Amino acid sequence: MTRQQSAGAGSEGLPAPIASAKHEDREMNEKKRILVVDDEPSITRLLKLNLEQTGDYEVATENVSKAALAVAKEFQPALILLDVMMPSLDGGTLASQLQISPKLKGVPIVFLTAAVTREEVRARRGLVGGLPFLAKPVDLHEVLACLKRHLGAPQASAPTP
Repeated sequence: MTRQQSAGAGSEGLPAPIASAKHEDREMNEKKRILVVDDEPSITRLLKLNLEQTGDYEVATENVSKAALAVAKEFQPALILLDVMMPSLDGGTLASQLQISPKLKGVPIVFLTAAVTREEVRARRGLVGGLPFLAKPVDLHEVLACLKRHLGAPQASAPTP
């Protein structure tokens, strides 16, 4: 299981002042938590890096679909980016499990898939079968616009498409 979270960096070897630690905790709490579930590590790494570089998101990743439910329960994301086609447990089945979990009920899920083109997603206003989708390979501006649509505007300014 690969679970990666960003952590606040303090001064090396020196304990941070109490006021600074509280400030760092507050900053971490203001960031929206995103869970990225995809069996391709290169995709999860890229999304994590790009989303965290905006300063608006804390991102956890999972590359094993069967482990994603436990990670989601622990991480408590504000939104889940979920690959559709994964070995052992597909995204649709995992989404059903996520939606019936009391801890995750109501957490928006946006599917990532190579099965549709960007043009198809745009023509359907980001919905395929009534569910939000992004076409792979994902474009950072499209991901940020999708996050804004589902979570509201981030605290800090992010590039807009």
